[in-house]
Amino acid sequence: MDCALCKTPDATPMAVAPRPDEVAVCAECRRGIETGPTDGPHWQCLNEAIWSQNPAEQVLAWRLLTGLDAAWANAVLDMAYLEPDVMEWAQAATSAGVEIVHRDSNGAILQAGDTVTLIKDLPVKGAGFTAKQGTAVRKISLEADNAEHIAGRVEGQRIVILTKFVKKA
Repeated sequence: MDCALCKTPDATPMAVAPRPDEVAVCAECRRGIETGPTDGPHWQCLNEAIWSQNPAEQVLAWRLLTGLDAAWANAVLDMAYLEPDVMEWAQAATSAGVEIVHRDSNGAILQAGDTVTLIKDLPVKGAGFTAKQGTAVRKISLEADNAEHIAGRVEGQRIVILTKFVKKA
């Protein structure tokens, strides 16, 4: 059986949550679906997969393209059209079935209530101050819909901080 996305042989079926529909995917595509893709030549296959006649394949291609931080992936997404019910299915993974994990700059998993330390000076937009490197932010909260955002108090102000600028204390 060939992978529905990249056409590599030796693919195995995988359910496309939250529906029970299954699509055959190879080990590389499965890894990208489960842990998030990183830009590389393998993912160029999504240029074609997004145009598949199979809605489940379109859903997987859309989810992988949105997970890539690459100009070509954004260009493909801008051109792609998914029927409204297929788009709703594709977006359902962000609210159900896929757990969002917040990680600091070193890859440590962050939990609500943790204390983190800023690893660089951060200008705080709209507040008129700079949060200094080494500042401890106690009792952080996690943004439920974005793995790269946490919130905490710095100098009495509640601010949103990108996880790439903190380390777990």
